[in-house]
Amino acid sequence: MIEGLAITPPVLGRISIGKVVERNGKRLPEKDDEFTVTSLVQGKDGWVHHPLDEVLRKASAEKKLRALPVKVLFADPDLSLRAEYTAFNRQTGRPVCAGNGQSCKRRTAEGLVTLPCPTPENCAVADELGCKPYGRLNVQLEGQEDELGSFVFRTTGYNSIRTLAARLKYFQALAGTALPCLPLTLKLRAKSTTQSHRSAVYFVDLVVREGLTLEQALQKAKEESSAREAAGWNQAALDQAALDGLKNGAFEDSEEEGEAVLEEFYSAGPAQPATTLAEKLEAKATAGSAP
Repeated sequence: MIEGLAITPPVLGRISIGKVVERNGKRLPEKDDEFTVTSLVQGKDGWVHHPLDEVLRKASAEKKLRALPVKVLFADPDLSLRAEYTAFNRQTGRPVCAGNGQSCKRRTAEGLVTLPCPTPENCAVADELGCKPYGRLNVQLEGQEDELGSFVFRTTGYNSIRTLAARLKYFQALAGTALPCLPLTLKLRAKSTTQSHRSAVYFVDLVVREGLTLEQALQKAKEESSAREAAGWNQAALDQAALDGLKNGAFEDSEEEGEAVLEEFYSAGPAQPATTLAEKLEAKATAGSAP
């Protein structure tokens, strides 16, 4: 295995609740009120829709795709949802700092170092680096053919990260090692806050599949898990392999993936350099000395 390269869950496509649009010659992120399932290929009009997008839309009772039938690949919730405070180089898309609120790994002129992580609100360089919460959820969509592949949902939203983390922990507490067999639904929800000026903001939730009670879903999961074990499926070994792969690199996202993340979640985009702390101080000093 190549050292320093994070081995991440194989990705078949993307799940998003937004898109990138071109406005005044700039590519800018624009939020949406439904899911879109895309491939890993970009065309001139953005990400190309995955064939499952059309299949799921036809099966949906709603006009908009606001619920996706899913399962998770791992019994450990922290393998399905990886969330950190993360900063990217705004010009290259390369991850430069990632932390969990206690410690972080940061690229510096002296190399990769481990430092305390006081969270973005209390970090002296968080604004300079553009640090924010960043989560990646890998799920399997109903109808996909690859049993070890997944679709990734990326988000920088507190509401989505907090809700998904809680749901996965709760479901794991109930289902145990049968969690990957639990029939679930990735659901889009709306809420209003004072920060959103009372307009609707959307976040992602994870619930039991429609038409099933929690008890029924757990029973189905236990039965499917037993059948898998009888066929030789080793869930503990799969989780360990995924954990070892993720630990093999300092940062999960490559520079190429970082560019896509910047385009989707940072309106400035990767081509716009971030203002450094030195530049901010220089600007303040200049303003103070101006007549």
